[in-house]
Amino acid sequence: MYTKEEASKQKQAFWTAFGKYMKPVLSADGDIISWSNYKTGIPGISFKLDADYDTAIVAIVLFHKDIVLQEDFYLQFEQQRSILEASLEETDWEWELDATDEYGRTVCKISKKITGVNVMRQEDWPMIISFFKPRIIALDEYWSMAKYSFEALLAAR
Repeated sequence: MYTKEEASKQKQAFWTAFGKYMKPVLSADGDIISWSNYKTGIPGISFKLDADYDTAIVAIVLFHKDIVLQEDFYLQFEQQRSILEASLEETDWEWELDATDEYGRTVCKISKKITGVNVMRQEDWPMIISFFKPRIIALDEYWSMAKYSFEALLAAR
């Protein structure tokens, strides 16, 4: 087992390596971007990458203090599902209207994960990065066009 400090250092090393690996990749709009800390620009919508002792996950997480707006965001993603899936070139993502995050809050989540990888094992890093890279790039490509409809939802509030 790892101490909290060892685990923290190893995770930090992974995210630093991932950031360096992704640094030359520009966003769909041609901007320099922090891929591991992706900013959607819309409060309540985040793209998350996470890896732990057994899984790696890419997720769109919807959390907003206005639960109706949160659900409206989810419905907007559902309406654009075919566009999102075309960008991702995948249809097997898990869609959850009522999920719970690590803080016990009710969130909406659209995610894909792989199991059997451990961020603590450096030999697993290439597999984790190979899982993250095409999906976060595809999410960015989708978001460069889709964000305007979400901005309109937010502005209507």
